[in-house]
Amino acid sequence: MTNAPPITRLADITAYAEAVQLAVDSSAAYYADGTSTLDDDAYDRLVRGIQAYEEAHPEQVLPSSPTGKVAGGAVVGDVPHTIAMLSLDNVFGPEQLADWAASLERRLGRPVTAWSVEPKLDGLAISARYRGGRLAQLVTRGDGTAGEDVSHAIGTIVGLPARLAEPVTVEVRGEVMMTTSQFEEACAKRTAHDGTTFANPRSAAAGTLRAQDRPYVCELTFFGYGALPAPEDDSEPAVSLRELPHSQIMEWAARQGVQTTAATPVAGIVTDTLERVQERVGEIAAARATLPFGIDGIVIKCDLAADQARAGFSSRAPRWAVAFKLPPVEKVTRLLAVEWNTGRTGVIAPRAVLEPVELDGSIVTYATLHNVADITRRGLMLGDSVVVYKAGDVIPRVESPVVHLRTGEEQPIAIPQVCPSCGDAIDTSQERWRCVRGRQCRAIASIVYAVGRDQLDIEGLAENRIKQLLDAGLIADFADLFFLTREQLLGLERMGETSTDNLLAAIERARTRPLSRVFAALGVRGTGRSMSRRIARHFATMEAIRAADAEAIQQVEGIGPEKAPVVVSELIEIGPLIDKLVKAGVNMTEPGATGPTATTAEPSSELPLAGMSVVVTGAMTGPLEPLSRNEMNELVERAGGKSSSSVSARTSLLVAGEKAGSKRAKAESLGVRIVTPEEFAELVAALL
Repeated sequence: MTNAPPITRLADITAYAEAVQLAVDSSAAYYADGTSTLDDDAYDRLVRGIQAYEEAHPEQVLPSSPTGKVAGGAVVGDVPHTIAMLSLDNVFGPEQLADWAASLERRLGRPVTAWSVEPKLDGLAISARYRGGRLAQLVTRGDGTAGEDVSHAIGTIVGLPARLAEPVTVEVRGEVMMTTSQFEEACAKRTAHDGTTFANPRSAAAGTLRAQDRPYVCELTFFGYGALPAPEDDSEPAVSLRELPHSQIMEWAARQGVQTTAATPVAGIVTDTLERVQERVGEIAAARATLPFGIDGIVIKCDLAADQARAGFSSRAPRWAVAFKLPPVEKVTRLLAVEWNTGRTGVIAPRAVLEPVELDGSIVTYATLHNVADITRRGLMLGDSVVVYKAGDVIPRVESPVVHLRTGEEQPIAIPQVCPSCGDAIDTSQERWRCVRGRQCRAIASIVYAVGRDQLDIEGLAENRIKQLLDAGLIADFADLFFLTREQLLGLERMGETSTDNLLAAIERARTRPLSRVFAALGVRGTGRSMSRRIARHFATMEAIRAADAEAIQQVEGIGPEKAPVVVSELIEIGPLIDKLVKAGVNMTEPGATGPTATTAEPSSELPLAGMSVVVTGAMTGPLEPLSRNEMNELVERAGGKSSSSVSARTSLLVAGEKAGSKRAKAESLGVRIVTPEEFAELVAALL
C-alpha cells in the first residue's frame, strides 16, 4: 500500500513517439500470447509517462496513443461484445483511494452505502456465453468492444462448468489464469516437449488459452467476477440480473456452479464504510503471498446497481469501480552471473547475480537458484532475461528465463566439478549437492555460527580466534571448546590471563544454555532458530529428539513429510558431535518443557500469549532493551505465543519498538493490536 510508483519521464516528442510505439507493441504481445519486452510495472510506468506528456502537450497527442483505451488499443477482436468489457482505473495508496471515493460520491450526489471489495486476479478477462444453461462460446476481452473466439478451450478450464444449475441464457465474465500447481505442471509439459518453459503463470495462461495445435493440454482456472443478462430472446429463458447488487449477482453465479473467490481467503465482502474498505484491502494484501493463485490488486466498486448506473462510464473504465494496485512481486531483469558457495553444513548452493532491479520496495541484485537441478529444470543461461519474484518476506528467487527475449549470445551456466570452498569432491547423490567433507569443509563458519549470540553466545570468540584454535589443532568442532584448558589457551599468541579466564567463563556459561540454543548451534539442515525452539519444546530432551523417527518429528509444527527424514538423517550424521557435547556436560534439556507424552504440563491457556501470533519490530526499550530479536522471539514462545516475522491478517499482536516502520503501518491498516515494549514487558512480566 504505497503511493504511485515513479513514471517514465519523456523529454521531447521523439521520446514520446518511441514510448507510444513501445507501449503499443508491448501491449499487443501481452494480450496475444503473454509475451512482452516489459514487465507489468515497467509498462504501467511507461503509460503514466505518456499520459503526463500528453497532458503537458495536448497538441502532440498521437492517434495510436494507448491512453484512454482498453488493452492500450493494441488488441483487435472479431466477436462483438454485447456490453463493452472495459478496463479499470488504478489507485496506488490509501490517500488516492480516499480521493477517488470522495470524487465518486460527489458525482453521485450522495454517500455510497454499499462498497464491494474483492481481489483483482492476475489473469485474462474472458466472457463465457451460456445458452439455455449450456456453455456455448468463450470470447476474450480484446479491445473492449470485440474479442477473439477461444471456444476451443471449453473443457480445459476448472471453475467454468459446461452446464449451469439452471437452463438460463446469460453471460458470465471473469478471469482465466493458472494456479501455482497448474503452472508447474504446464512448465513440466512444455519442457518435456521442446526444452523451454513459460515465463510466469499469466503468460502461460495467455498462450494456453489461444493454443489450438499443441500436442499437450494444459489446465486453466476460472474465477467469475460478474454476470450479465443476455440480449432479450423469447425462445430461451433469461435470468433477471439488471437490478441486483453486485454481491447478489456473485452469489447467484456461485449457485450456478461458477467458481468465485467466495471459498478463498480473499473472498469478496460488502461494507458501508470506507474505513472497512481500507481494512479489507490490507487483509487481502497480507494474504497475497499465501494464495495458490496470483493477484495484483484489489477491486473496489459500488455494490448497488443504482449507484453504478448513476456513476456511468468513461471511454475505457467504469467510474464506479477502481483497482487498488499492489506493489509488483515480480520483475524482468538480466542474469549476469552465478556464484557457487559452500554453506556451513557443506551444502553447495548457487546464487544468481542480477542486473539491479527494484522489487517489492527494495533493490534486488541477488536471488536464490536453490540447486543444480533447479537450474536445469528452468533452462537458465547466463545473459538471459529472467523473471525474478518475491512474495512477502520471501528471499528473491529466479522463476524462469524469458525465452522470447534471447539474442543468441546467452551462454551455459558452468556447473562446478569440485567443491568451490575446499576443492574436494562433491557428493551428487541427492538433489542438494554437498562437499564430501560435510561440515568439516566450512569448520570456521560452522563454529562461528554455533558460538553466536543467538545460539551458545560465547563472548570473546571472534572468527580470527576460532581460526587460531583450529590451526593450533586444539579444536575440530565447537564441542571441543568445552574441553579446552587454561594452559592450552595461555599457550596461544595474544592470550593473556585475563582474556583466557574471560573466555573460559563464557564457555562455562554456554554449558548451561537451554536445549533450544544447543540444538540451534548444531545447525541441523532444514531447521533454524525458530524451528529449534519448537523441536526443543516438543521433545524436552536431546535423548527424546534422537530417539524420534520421521513420523514423530513430523508432529512438530512446521515440519512436513519432506523435511522430517532430513532432520532424522542429520541427527544420525552429527551423532558423534552430540555425544561429545553430552560428555562435556552441556545441558540437554529445555526448561519448562515436559515432552510429547507428558500429562502434567502447564496448560497453554494459562500463559499470557496462549494461541497468539506475535510480531516484534523496531528497537526495544525499557526492560526489553538488552534482548536481541531472537531472545524476544524466545520470550514470546515461552509465554505461549508463536513468533512471526511478518504482519498479516492472522497476527494477534505487534510489539512496536522505536523506528517500527512499515510493519507498524501494515498492522494499523489491518487493525492488529499494537503495544510498546514497556507494555509487552508488563504482559509477560512473570517470565522476565
